[in-house]
Amino acid sequence: MTRHIFILAALALLCAARGAPAIAAAQATPAAQATPAAQATPAAQATPHAPEAPDSDAGDLDAVMHLLAMRRHGRVEFVEQQFLAMLDRPVESSGELRYDAPDRLEKRTLKPHPETLALAGGVLTVERGRSRHVLDLHAYPQIQPFVESIRATLAGDRSALERIFHVEFAGSVARWTITLVPVERQVAKNVAQVQIDGSSDQLLEVEIRQPDGDRSLMTLRAIAAP
Repeated sequence: MTRHIFILAALALLCAARGAPAIAAAQATPAAQATPAAQATPAAQATPHAPEAPDSDAGDLDAVMHLLAMRRHGRVEFVEQQFLAMLDRPVESSGELRYDAPDRLEKRTLKPHPETLALAGGVLTVERGRSRHVLDLHAYPQIQPFVESIRATLAGDRSALERIFHVEFAGSVARWTITLVPVERQVAKNVAQVQIDGSSDQLLEVEIRQPDGDRSLMTLRAIAAP
């Protein structure tokens, strides 16, 4: 159950981080403002200090988050593979993911067995066949910090996300990777790392690694027109 919560939550963080404040890029330091060395020789004075390069990764991360924040609804197909140490082959499932702002995310598995998980406002609803279970995630203290970070992010508090995760960005707006590593020990007991690959405002893959080495890989694609 915990793994499903983190899959839904990781997608919510990236699909619905509306109103996130910008990350300021580092300002370049003009060579003219550099402090000269004491009694420098003429040769040394002829070589100016190179200005510091702007933090392009921070600017690209902000641009990606802004693009994702523009999306209010979403519906994609997914194929998920679970790589478990006890099995020789990955367990594969497929279905649809649906998102509606501000905080509803639904994972509907169609194959091999129908199952629906819906996350909204800190409540997870699980439906399998004729059974239906409603779980208040506040009753699970090991994942409560993560749920609260989702709530804060949906409210536009990006700093809350960074209090729960070390956030790393690589690539560019055209093709990017965001890696989330839990800061809280309680969260890290369940998930070691979440890696999300995307292009512009599209999420392409979500990989979740657990501390025991098991991992899941979810590949996303647009639903083909009928």
